[in-house]
Amino acid sequence: MTARFLPRSRHPLGWAALALAALPLGIALANLRRFRAPRPAAGHARVSVLIPARNEEANIGEAVAAVLDSRDVDLELLVLDDGSTDATAAILAAISDPRLTVLSGGTLPPGWSGKQHACLRLSERASRELMVFLDADVRLAPDALARMAGYMAAHPDVALASGFPRQITGSWPERLLLPLIHTLLLGYRPDWLDRDRKTPGFAAGCGQLFIARRDAYRTMGGHDAIRASLHDGLTLPRAFRRAGYATGLFDATDLASCRMYRTSADLWEGLSKNATEGMATPRALPFWSVLLGGGHVLPVLLLAAPSFPGMAALLCTLALRGLLAVRFRQSLLAVPTHPLGVAALLVLQWRALLRARAGRAATWRGRSYTPG
Repeated sequence: MTARFLPRSRHPLGWAALALAALPLGIALANLRRFRAPRPAAGHARVSVLIPARNEEANIGEAVAAVLDSRDVDLELLVLDDGSTDATAAILAAISDPRLTVLSGGTLPPGWSGKQHACLRLSERASRELMVFLDADVRLAPDALARMAGYMAAHPDVALASGFPRQITGSWPERLLLPLIHTLLLGYRPDWLDRDRKTPGFAAGCGQLFIARRDAYRTMGGHDAIRASLHDGLTLPRAFRRAGYATGLFDATDLASCRMYRTSADLWEGLSKNATEGMATPRALPFWSVLLGGGHVLPVLLLAAPSFPGMAALLCTLALRGLLAVRFRQSLLAVPTHPLGVAALLVLQWRALLRARAGRAATWRGRSYTPG
């Protein structure tokens, strides 16, 4: 086949790739018009910040300091040291601030994942109506809590809301894979499904940063409703919606930052542990493989026989990645390798599914979790 553009009838794969690449670009363009950071609440909102910490000596000091630097909120900070074997407890003991309370975790009960049990314990001690669940690797901006409280005030129907912090990426695998969070969130989930009460399957969030109304949280069962989950970013919003509560999303790029993983091994392990509660299921993964493979990987393969629809598909998928990179302050250097990142994500998802079907345990923070 020559390298010239051929008639449409000769390029069915090209036109299919173009349709699959144009779909997320169109959805993202529509979503970005309304995906905004919240404004601060009027007055001083009363907020409980809850941080589960297990072997977080590299993070916990800076995380606590950032929370205590918050302004325009009436704050209490609760941290649970969940059986850490490093210097986490000593670092917390050295911090003197009346707003900080440190709890000690006990034995993990059967059937629970560590984070969900720690969050439940923390919620039982929270005294404020608004509770912020925060991972120890997240760094809040001084106005973040006030603006999150402002979102809840502006949306009184929402019981749980979440934002994706700006992801700090140091290594090439991080730059390749982590920005795909925004590709999936904004390219395949129409914004009009936000704050809906009737579609649990389209509920989404980020486990790094949640804000919840305490009364609604306790009524729906809190983290007890997702006790075995390793992916609370999806399962907690869906549990709220199954209980009849609306959930919401906001842009947290300017509110918080997070270095989620610091090694390639942690990156692979962390994404793998989440996979089977999201994309990597026997029903969902074949569908996602067509959507992502056809819209983001196939256009590169079609360069072997260039055509108008194939080239247009490649431009669409690179434009989407470039647009999101600029909007969310991600690495522009990784934009040309976006198709490789999507291919790596699909390999990870299929590997996670096959391991789960074989009964292989997921591991995280030194604990092992058997599927099912």
